[in-house]
Amino acid sequence: MVTRDTPWPAGTPCWIDITVPDLNKAGAFYQGLFGWEVKPGPPEVGGYAMCEIGGRQVAAIAPQMSEQPEPVAWVTFLASTDADDTAARIRAAGGQVLVEPMDVMEAGRLLIGVDPGGARFGVWQAGQHTGIQLANEPGTLIWSENMSRDFERNKAFYAAVFGYQFGEIAPTYSTLDIDGRPAGGIGELGPEHADRPAAWGTYFAVPDTDAVAARAVELGGAIVAPAFDSPYGRMAVLADDQGGEFAVMTPNPEMQG
Repeated sequence: MVTRDTPWPAGTPCWIDITVPDLNKAGAFYQGLFGWEVKPGPPEVGGYAMCEIGGRQVAAIAPQMSEQPEPVAWVTFLASTDADDTAARIRAAGGQVLVEPMDVMEAGRLLIGVDPGGARFGVWQAGQHTGIQLANEPGTLIWSENMSRDFERNKAFYAAVFGYQFGEIAPTYSTLDIDGRPAGGIGELGPEHADRPAAWGTYFAVPDTDAVAARAVELGGAIVAPAFDSPYGRMAVLADDQGGEFAVMTPNPEMQG
């Protein structure tokens, strides 16, 4: 279990949210799947709903506001001590800034970027909201990874922007290391994933991958990739009842902590 009430180190995946057409429907799905307590916010934040386990914030769900909304997808926010400086680094390294740095009242400062491989991500400079308060527990974030068709260029990009070092796991997959510790992963999408867009993937810890996959279907979701075993645990890729994809993993005991 990881608990935290202070800002995360720069470059760490520190927050996740998903924007959906129907917030109440999404809240019911994730409450039924992970046991989240979903707390819709006030009108001044557009109803942005914080999701908690045991009183600790683990994610958020937002209602779509645009007439031409983006596809339903989980967004990973990477921690920064200076969002404006990070925006400049994104541009200098060959990325794009879709949403310029902006204050979110007293909560913090954010931007939305796109890496050279085409994956969208957020950047969060903590204010009163420091990010995820509970991780590596059932129903919470356990892993984040960037997958694209431009592996080497994306590695260079993220090293330049966030100062990551890399731990090679395979020729086309590495960990994103901060101070010698993995903060996430980065890999290449092969030809077998020709229809899969570049993205930051979100993994939630669960006690029983197969049972959670079955429960997702009962709640109106779908199984995108059936459960399989990996060196790190048993995983599956699922979709919620509005099409938002995410992965679940029952970690091997040595991976927990």
